[in-house]
Parts: sequence; C-alpha cells; structure tokens
Amino acid sequence: MKSLQFPKQTNFYRGKVRDVYTIAGKWLVMIASDRISAFDVILPRTIPYKGQVLNQIAAYMLKATQDICPNWLTDVPAPNVAIGKQCIPFRVEMVVRGNLTGHAWRTYSSGKRILCGETLAEGLKENDFFPTPIITPSTKADVGHDEDISKKEIIERGLVNEKDYEVLEKYTLALFARGKEIAAKRGLILVDTKYEFGKIGDTIYLMDEIHTPDSSRYFYADGFDERQQKNEKQKQLSKEFVREWLIENNFMGKENQTVPEMNDEWITTISNRYIELYEKVIGEKFIPQTLTDEETYQRILFALGNHLD
Repeated sequence: MKSLQFPKQTNFYRGKVRDVYTIAGKWLVMIASDRISAFDVILPRTIPYKGQVLNQIAAYMLKATQDICPNWLTDVPAPNVAIGKQCIPFRVEMVVRGNLTGHAWRTYSSGKRILCGETLAEGLKENDFFPTPIITPSTKADVGHDEDISKKEIIERGLVNEKDYEVLEKYTLALFARGKEIAAKRGLILVDTKYEFGKIGDTIYLMDEIHTPDSSRYFYADGFDERQQKNEKQKQLSKEFVREWLIENNFMGKENQTVPEMNDEWITTISNRYIELYEKVIGEKFIPQTLTDEETYQRILFALGNHLD
C-alpha cells in the first residue's frame, strides 16, 4: 500500500512490517502490511493475508487481556488496520520465555549460561521448559538489530526507572500466563513472546501486537513430551520456520549475505502457516478479506471521524 494522507496527520513511520500514522499528536493508525522480516531484514516478497492475520490475532488478544492492563487499541476499522492511543514508548521490549528455544537456545548451545542477567541451569535440552518463565529484555532499535539487555542495565542506563520496571515485569508475566492459558485451550503451548509498553501521563499501556506469529512462538501440545524424550524437533506454529529456512540457506542478516530466492510455492507455504496459526489460536475459520486501498482509506477516515470529533 502506498503512503496515505489523513486529516490532522502529524507524522508517518514505515516500520519493517507496519505503516504507522500519527493523527493530531494523539492517535495512531497502524496498517499491518503483508511484508515479512527476519533477522531485522525485510524480505523481498510479501506474504498474502499476513497483515490481516497479524492484525486480527492482535485485536483478539488485546481484548482478551484488557483486564490485566490498559492497552492502546480503540478500533479495528479494516482487516489489517488498528487505531489506538499514541503512547510514549519505553525503549525496551519485554521478551518472556517459557522454553529454551530460538535465540535463547542458540545462546545456550554456544556455551553461555547467562542471558540478560538470567542464569540458565546446566543440562537443558533444546525446547525444555524453564522452571518458571524468564524475562530476557532487548533494546528497541529503530535501525539495525535489537540487543539483549539485563534489568540491571535497563535501570542503570535510565531506559526505564525501577518503579516502572516493576510494573512492566508484573504485566509481562501476567500477560504471558494469560497467553499460555488461551493457547492451552487450543492444544498449543505459548513458548515465548514479546510485549511493548508505553506511557500516557503516569499510566502504562500495552502497545502494538501481542501473541501473534510474528511476536510469539507456539508449539503443539499433543506429542510435546514424546518429541522431547526422542530429541525430535517440536511441531510449531510461528515465524521460526522462516528463520530456520534462511539459516539453512546461509542467511542471518549479516553483512554480505544475500536473501535466498523465495519462490511462489514457498510464499504459499508461509501464507498457509500464518492462516493455520490464526485458525488454531482463534478457533475460527479464517475469512480472507481483500479491500482496495481506497476502501481501506475510507474506512479509516470514517473511524477517525469518531476519534477527532
């Protein structure tokens, strides 16, 4: 979608996968594109219906967790569009992990036993559960790679004060527990995820998307223990399979590496995996909706009319 222009628009930002418009210095219009990124690189081809999947899962999950903490979302005027409050974001992402998977496993298998200030036990296998979920924050980079950071470093560098960080920790663990509860009802394990928070005045709000395949990793619960005992790969629903494919094809976003060719069959596979996760997590059939740019624009304008009155 090309860049749009809205009444009282004060800013525009194109992220890796979202176009974000600031309205009247108070509201955000967030359009989830079909772009896909991995290792902080936007891949060269788009994934059909990915934006709709992410937006609708996020809206569902924000509604399902609004009793835990306030969140930014106020309206979903189109399948891939969310409107909500503009917050002043904290410059950290609250990553929470229930299992030794992905980046945590890559760190662990390299021989390191401390991740973001958290000490990891000896003798763990890939995908094993931690005794209790751990928070492994990262810095929120506008450009380039996010970086691991500890609670101690966050407070020392003034990224978040100690009082606010205690609230972020409390919200993060409660949101993760709710996410795991929702997933368990669908036969899934919420393995890890990340949350972003911001403030309006003295109030902390949950921002952005939550519990989507871009921000989270899910395993199928059925057969999990057997696969662990046999040292088999876990059956999962997440974007990790895209990262694994890239790694197998010698791409991890490093200098002088080239993104491997993404053929039509692979694009269809990725799209189907996103749709599968939607149907599994939400428990409803995915209904693809294709709107023209003009139809999307008019829906946003109508919704903004209610916000700007």
